[in-house]
Amino acid sequence: MATLTEPGVAESTEQAPVRRPVPRWRAAGRLLAVRAAIAVPLTAAISAAMFFVASLSPFDPLAAYLGGSYQFATESQREAMRAAYDTEQPWWQAWWHWAGGLVQGDLGFSSTQSQPVTTVLAERMPFTLMLSGAALLTAAVVAILLGCVAGMRRGGALDRCCTVFSVTFAAVPPFVVSLALVMVVAVSLRWLPASGAVAPGADYTVSGVLRHAILPWIALTVSQIPWLLLTTRTAVAAACDSDAVRGARSRGVHGWTLLRGHVAPVSVLPTLALLGTRLPELIAGAAIVETVFGWPGMAAVLVDSAAALDFPLLAALTVGAAVAVLAGSALSDSAAVAIDPRIRMTA
Repeated sequence: MATLTEPGVAESTEQAPVRRPVPRWRAAGRLLAVRAAIAVPLTAAISAAMFFVASLSPFDPLAAYLGGSYQFATESQREAMRAAYDTEQPWWQAWWHWAGGLVQGDLGFSSTQSQPVTTVLAERMPFTLMLSGAALLTAAVVAILLGCVAGMRRGGALDRCCTVFSVTFAAVPPFVVSLALVMVVAVSLRWLPASGAVAPGADYTVSGVLRHAILPWIALTVSQIPWLLLTTRTAVAAACDSDAVRGARSRGVHGWTLLRGHVAPVSVLPTLALLGTRLPELIAGAAIVETVFGWPGMAAVLVDSAAALDFPLLAALTVGAAVAVLAGSALSDSAAVAIDPRIRMTA
């Protein structure tokens, strides 16, 4: 069958190539790669800024090194100590020396702990990671489950209880929750130990550590639930008012099927974004909770290293916290890209 064309105009039989959409998992991986490339110079800048700010501290690190003998030490002894610990070198020189050692896998020697920094991290970091990870996971599970039910049943008894709980504990600092648990559960009822990770003089055991970790785990979990719960509840309630959900209900879709197929996919994104941005608060809350309960994590050495200008240990802790925050933000964004095809992120 012939077709008519205008004079001088050639008929085109070729079609424009169709672009295939990039798989969501590949887009998420590309986002992670970009964030990792950005994180390297950003982390270096953060570590350098830490050295600069620490150099402005009015504290004399020799006071921490010498303890009670500081006021009795002669000027020559103080000079010898400054030379031994290199406390008089410029901040940029101290940072460059630390960065060079970091590239070679040497984090330096902690003057406050009298141990290599790698040894301090190996001994204390597992306790902090265990406590923080368990609290964040528990808080996320509880907040998502309660938030979904409360959002689906707005105005009900559970919704009102969740709102009151979230508003109340969002305004209560973690150390207040920790002190209340110590006073009621550990001191008054004597159900659980009040401090440490093991009984005095005993060896570390799994059961002993878990028993001592219950109270700090509860305190840190309670401090993380409110904002996650409110965010999930608000997102679910907004999704229930959407036209898509109303249409699904008109077709007879209710309960778990409605939540799983229509509400959850559009409600999970705000919670994922909040999980990535709440890591700084988790780190700060963990430090406070560890201090109250005497938990053998990184909180105590963080305070000591900051007061004594223990640059190697302070730098390792600062960079570790910065990497955790950047990783949390990147993982939450990449998860959003992988879940929702409407999102297109490149950095």
